Amino acid sequence: MTVHTQPGTTWTTAPGYRMFVGPPDKYDVVAAMQFNVMTLLGLREHHVLLDIGCGSLRGGRLFIPYLLAGNYCGLEPERWLVEEGIRHELGDELIHLKRPAFHHETDFPLTAFGRQFDYLLAQSIFSHASLEQIRRCVEQARLVMHARSLFACTFFEGKESYTGREWRYPDGVSYRFDDLQELARACGLAAQRLHWPHPNGQCWMVLFDPAGEERIPDLMRIGT
Repeated sequence: MTVHTQPGTTWTTAPGYRMFVGPPDKYDVVAAMQFNVMTLLGLREHHVLLDIGCGSLRGGRLFIPYLLAGNYCGLEPERWLVEEGIRHELGDELIHLKRPAFHHETDFPLTAFGRQFDYLLAQSIFSHASLEQIRRCVEQARLVMHARSLFACTFFEGKESYTGREWRYPDGVSYRFDDLQELARACGLAAQRLHWPHPNGQCWMVLFDPAGEERIPDLMRIGT
């Protein structure tokens, strides 16, 4: 969903749909990172996944072939990104075979899919969102999660939390983990840091029903 830039760097040869979601030279490694995180958290082909801010299907190009037909759902306001991802990364034949579902509304309408999810993913979403936008997303996520669902998300960690009310694009914003943890608690969820590297300097955390903490592998836990 976002463009990341570095001073003095341009990617004039990168396809626009790749450049729009982050450094195009990291398109493949960020996709692999997402897939590895989710499968280590327990994602298997029979599970149902919601990819929040799926963009040009950077991660979707790995998740869609892996999951059973109908088990991938992607939320992305920029419809053209999904269309370009299908055209250049997946192809119509695979889409016909795997039958992913997409919605293109804003304001995180996660209930629009009309189903519950075993796993949810928001990679590089909270790193650009206001606290109210994050709260809306987490409130909606709680409605589509069951007792054993896991919601993995990334954020930039800082000494102070962003207090603005706007989506910051292409810039990033940072949050104290304690503030995000308290927000999750107010929505009926617990939050746990994850020990997992991110090539763009973000931190991973997972949200879950407080009774389901045993589902998080010990090797991915960071003490809070």
